[in-house]
Amino acid sequence: QVKLVESGGASVQAGGSLRLACHATGSPDGRNCMAWFRQAPGKEREQLIMFYIGGGVTYYGDSVKGRFTIGPDNDRNTKYLQMNSLKPEDTAMYYCAARGGEWSSCRDGAVFDYWGQGTQVTVSS
Repeated sequence: QVKLVESGGASVQAGGSLRLACHATGSPDGRNCMAWFRQAPGKEREQLIMFYIGGGVTYYGDSVKGRFTIGPDNDRNTKYLQMNSLKPEDTAMYYCAARGGEWSSCRDGAVFDYWGQGTQVTVSS
């Protein structure tokens, strides 16, 4: 069993930065592949970044390329989403997710088994 807890959400001005954290506990084999998602009110859930532990980023959503990234990557149990140049349209609930499996399965379309409760990010103009 894997448990994920997000933190770091806040209200910020457009152009600012935030770093979200996802603290994971439980079987390491169950969280080799992790991802960040977000969901705004009235919108579908959107995948932002997917990465394999020790294997780097395997997916970037178009809406966050060049602005969001993961890191630092020196803690097996806490993963970060660094968000720069924030825009009002980045306002959403942000979730981390995890699944087990090989690096080759950590690709667009992967289904995640474990989810955190989310942390709210609000960006004002």
